[in-house]
Amino acid sequence: MTELTKKSLLNYLNKLKSYGYNYHENLNLNINSKPSNFSLPNDLFKIEKIAQNCHLCQNSKTRKNVLFSSGNINSNVMFLFDEPSTSEDDTGQFNVGKSGEMIVKMITNVLKLRIEDVYTTSLVKCKSNDSLKFSDYEICSSYLEKQIQIVNPKIIVIFGEKAYNYFTRNDDFFKIRGKEFMFNDKLLLATYSPSFLLRNPSYKKDSYLDILRVKSILES
Repeated sequence: MTELTKKSLLNYLNKLKSYGYNYHENLNLNINSKPSNFSLPNDLFKIEKIAQNCHLCQNSKTRKNVLFSSGNINSNVMFLFDEPSTSEDDTGQFNVGKSGEMIVKMITNVLKLRIEDVYTTSLVKCKSNDSLKFSDYEICSSYLEKQIQIVNPKIIVIFGEKAYNYFTRNDDFFKIRGKEFMFNDKLLLATYSPSFLLRNPSYKKDSYLDILRVKSILES
């Protein structure tokens, strides 16, 4: 279908609408509904291509890059963040900038793994234009659900209160932080985000112990 044909069709449908003719059901804009409930292939490379061309939310209009994932798709550990950082959006790569440097040190110095051994992703695949909203996560959630299903990690490490709250729908981050727990048949452990640690370096020791706990779980 050419662009001219599309425009002609839209003009025709809009004219019908102005006459009171309903040619489709009203859209459900309830924020509690799940707009991302669509079928995705069981292939992460194919899903990434879909995400690269995704325009389901406002963030797609301002992003510089789509950050789908990095690392080993057969990894036993998944690192989950809320959204790409500004540096990641600029470069199109995970684990860059000061926050990224901290994550690399956690992986290499504490977990004793290579950065490519860890599967890294985020709740949303594009940097938010203003502030990450729950609706942004809802739109993007099908991508993440498929990633978890296919990678099937032994443990998911959630970084930061916002990522934890959005993912679990709970607000008890500081109570659960550093403790492993089951959620939807998956083992999770929540810890501080690198951006929080950069602002509050006194909490780095707690985060170090959290990642040590992850190491112990991976080795068990």
